[in-house]
Amino acid sequence: MENEFQEGKEEVIQAWYMDNTEEDQRLPHHRKPKQFVSIDKLAELGVLSWRLNADDYENDDALKKIREARGYSYMDICEVCPEKLPNYEAKIKSFFEEHLHTDEEIRYCLEGSGYFDVRDENDQWIRVAVKKGGMIVLPAGIYHRFTLDTNNYIKALRLFVGEPVWTPHNRPNDHLPSRKEYLDSLMNKSAAVEAR
Repeated sequence: MENEFQEGKEEVIQAWYMDNTEEDQRLPHHRKPKQFVSIDKLAELGVLSWRLNADDYENDDALKKIREARGYSYMDICEVCPEKLPNYEAKIKSFFEEHLHTDEEIRYCLEGSGYFDVRDENDQWIRVAVKKGGMIVLPAGIYHRFTLDTNNYIKALRLFVGEPVWTPHNRPNDHLPSRKEYLDSLMNKSAAVEAR
């Protein structure tokens, strides 16, 4: 399933290592020189991604296949922008606090764009830019954060297995089973690569 719907994915999902400046969080924060990260590298970190047809998401067979294969039974739409999100300033600040979830975080960008920052195996920030048509899955236990880019707007489909639990566990929360399982999965992938 992860290998399906790959064509043109780099047009809607790009990633790069971030600089450490304190500039506006909505800026790209590229390092100098720029250090892009491949979709394959994201997959090694457990971050899955697809390119889908956001203009017809309600009838999209590709989305239906992914939902069935991964058990995504819950779905809703969230718009993040100053005009539509109550308590916008407080919410955008809380989204940008480094945290993890005990379940996957699934986001499908229907309009607009935004940044999902994730930590790599060496605790370095990778910025994942998602545009219309891009869908990503952040694994349970990965430290991450979200911010809008300078367009200040994203309309995203949120998917979930079963009833949604939106609880963020701000860092540090290394004692949680989902964090330990995530780190174990990284170690196992690393060992498998070294064994080749």
